[in-house]
Parts: sequence; C-alpha cells; structure tokens
Amino acid sequence: MAKDLFGTDGIRGVAGEYPLDPATVYAFGVALGKDAASHAANPEILIGADTRESGTWIAELVAGGLASQGARVRYAGVITTPGVAYLTRTGSFVAGVMISASHNPYSDNGLKVFGHSGFKLPDDEELLIEQEIFRLREVGVSPAPLTLTVEEPLVRQYLQYLGGISSVRLDGVRIAIDCGNGASYRLAPELFQSLGADVVTICCAPNGRNINLNCGALHLEGLQQAVVEHRAHFGVAFDGDADRAIFVSAGGNVVNGDAVLLACGRSLKATGHLHGNIVVATVMSNLGLERAFDAAGIRMVRTPVGDKYVLEEMVRLGAALGGEQSGHVIFREYSTTGDGMLTALRLFEIAQQAGKGLDELTADLEIYPQRLVNVRVREKKGLLELPAVAQEIRRVEDAFGNTGRVLVRFSGTEPLARVMVEGPDLERVESFSTSIADVIRREMGA
Repeated sequence: MAKDLFGTDGIRGVAGEYPLDPATVYAFGVALGKDAASHAANPEILIGADTRESGTWIAELVAGGLASQGARVRYAGVITTPGVAYLTRTGSFVAGVMISASHNPYSDNGLKVFGHSGFKLPDDEELLIEQEIFRLREVGVSPAPLTLTVEEPLVRQYLQYLGGISSVRLDGVRIAIDCGNGASYRLAPELFQSLGADVVTICCAPNGRNINLNCGALHLEGLQQAVVEHRAHFGVAFDGDADRAIFVSAGGNVVNGDAVLLACGRSLKATGHLHGNIVVATVMSNLGLERAFDAAGIRMVRTPVGDKYVLEEMVRLGAALGGEQSGHVIFREYSTTGDGMLTALRLFEIAQQAGKGLDELTADLEIYPQRLVNVRVREKKGLLELPAVAQEIRRVEDAFGNTGRVLVRFSGTEPLARVMVEGPDLERVESFSTSIADVIRREMGA
C-alpha cells in the first residue's frame, strides 16, 4: 500500500496548510506517540527544528500530541537534522523528530522522523503512523500545544561529538562559511573556530523568513565572492537543515558532492577504510565520477535519487561512504545520515593532510556536460509506456552508445518529469535533452 503523507524525506508542505495544518500536525504527534508507546513504556522523544518562523508552533503541536500519549518530550531547539539523528541514536530516545523543509523556502516546513537507530523509520512503520493520522482526522482532534523549553546541553553534546572526530587542527586556515540563515548558523562557526580556524561567516542571521533566501547550498555566488575577497583557503555552504554541504575552492570554483565523494573515497581507500572498495552514489552522479573511480580501483554503485536510498544500499553492501551530487554525503562510521558539518570536517582534514587545495584534490575529475530539463505533466504514471517517449529515449541511447547516459524519471515531490542527459559533447547533450522533453510535453504535458 502506497503512502500518501510520507515521502522520501518525511512529510512536507506549506506551513499552516494540509498536511501541515494544526489538526494534522497534532494528529501526527498523537500517532507517533502511540507508535513510540508500542516500543517502550514512558518513551522519550526528541524534537529539533531549523530557523523557520513556523518551527516553534509546529514543535509545540507535535509535543502536545506526543504528551497526550504519555511520551516525555525533550526539545533541542534549533539544531541540524544530523544533530537530531545523532542524539536520537546515542541517547535514551525512542524517536527523534526534525522540523524542517531542508532547502525549501521559509513558507514550507516538514516533519522528519528518526528511530532510536538513527535511521529514518521503515516504510511499514511510516504507513502505520500515516493510517493513524487519517483515522484521527476522521474522528476529529482538538489540538493542544505543549509549551517547550530548549535544552541547550543537547546541542552541546552534538558539537562535542563532531569536535572529537577531527584528528587535524585548522590553525591558520581561513574558512568562509555560508549557513543559509539556517540550522547551522551558530553551530558551524563555533565548531570550526574551536579547531583553530579563522572563520568568515555570511548568512548567519536568521529572522524566520530568510532561510535559504539567495544563500546556502543552492545559491553559491555570495560564498564564492567571500572566499575570493577574504582569501579563504576553503568555503562551505550548508542548506537549511545542514544535512548537506557544497564547497568552494580558494580559486572560487564550486566543488559539489561528486567531487567530495571522489576525494573522500580515494582517501578512505588509501587508509584501508573503504570497505569492499565501494562507494554508493545516485543515478544523478556524473559519468566522469564513475570513470575516475574506475581508474582508482573503486566500484561506484548507483541508487535512485534520495539519501534514503543511498543509505539503504550502503547498509546492504556494508559501504563506508555514499552520497549525492547535491551534497548529501554519508560517512557510515560516524553518522546515519548526511551531515554537512561532518563532511566539511572530513574534506578539510583530507586537504590539510595532503597539503592540497580543493581544486588540486579533484583536478583529474572530468565532468561530462549534463542537462536537466523539467516538464510539468498531467499525471505521474505511464511515462515509459508511451510509445513515442520510449522510442525517443531509445533513439538517444543508441546514438550515445556507451559514451553517455539518459535518465528520465518523475519528481518525488512535484508534478514534473525530469529529463537528464549526459555525454561528452555539450551540443548533443542539449539537443537530446530538448528532444526527449518535447516528446513528453506533447504526450502528457500539463
């Protein structure tokens, strides 16, 4: 049975509107409380949030629903998603809830749930919670929010853990940090300053509405300028909940998740910590990354888009490293989810030990031209069952042979078909992506 509320990254929507209206949010708390009570008597649940203005009232409604079922709620306040995952698995918590919509604008929000393992809940458990939410909405609930008090020691525990991971000091290293006015706005500067770095910060003044606003991991222009102007050795930008990071080299060049995977994968292999010489990536990772891994004797395994799928495959294969081009990078020895600050620690450590800048670390990574075209569709089904669409995709694949890739899929969150074409020649890549998108638009466009 398919889920209606939970996507690959929890429940997400516009704050105040279904499914993030007060009644549904409260019902979520009640349903999660019932689920938690089935695992432990008097369960403790952790709640954290990013900097969106809706975070507090959503947290209080979730807490009220949890408390109605006898759960004890502890509130970390503003913290990153990986911070919630870490505290949930290392503490006495049956579950942890992160209130965030990641890289989305401030008007959106979301509910991500982690089990005590630190992993997102399995599909069957999410489905049971979802069914209980629908039942509660049908019979009617009266939302009763619970006033929360931030427990600052929870955040300190997470920061101390990260600080203890790094084996390299950063004295004399200048780092420019763009926190996207999000969850890392206090934590990231403090972490790197504690390791001796000279930290330059931008977009670290959240007001509830400026999270991800022309800043952070999706908008790197400001960070690139700051790196060059301040002559920083490294630059890093986090998204709203800091589960991913994108980097900027001293020369002002963007270093994305693919380049990070290559640098970290080769380093782990050299030290004997890359189990099976495997790195897990997604179908969106560049063909150039796969070729670079081949040359290094590392096998790259691809999954569907989504860090949830990357992590599942990492667990299945026992892989130590995995991630996405978008900047979610998972180090299984240290974390059960993508962690932007951990990724930055690891990457800066590798660069310092090698005595190289970020450009030098990945100078041999040849990025193949890649184009992504979005087509708004009437419905998200039967895409490859349409003869004209299937025929056009086959035509492009035959033209490429083994020199390029074609990926056509539906968005997990929007009524869009995404056409990705990748190959050595930009002109052909653009022509092929346009031709496939045109056929999809003609056959099923909205």
